Amino acid sequence: MTALAVRVDTTSPVPPYEQIRAQLAALIVTGRLAEDERLPTVRQLAADLGLAPGTVARAYRELEAAELIRTRRGAGTRVAAPPPERKHAHPGQLATLARDFTSAARALGADTEAILTAVRKALN
Repeated sequence: MTALAVRVDTTSPVPPYEQIRAQLAALIVTGRLAEDERLPTVRQLAADLGLAPGTVARAYRELEAAELIRTRRGAGTRVAAPPPERKHAHPGQLATLARDFTSAARALGADTEAILTAVRKALN
């Protein structure tokens, strides 16, 4: 298990569980967390971030609902297999990715202009 680069800004208006969910989703979707890679336990990640376990559990539940992770007794929580390739992205999926990226960027302290600059550079 690699060390996760997840940060939570307690002064952000974005709830901590959403910051965790968005950052982990971005790591998974971009391939920085590989299929079958094990994630920390809820208790471990909560302790690492100084949060209540319920906060991390909610983020994990939402990631499971999005089929990005899976939890199995004895095997822990792991990154799920990516969905089959699609020729065209669904607008709802693009909106989710944009929201995830924006939430993660804001959790890192980026303002709107920095986020837009990063997206423009990524598109080029």
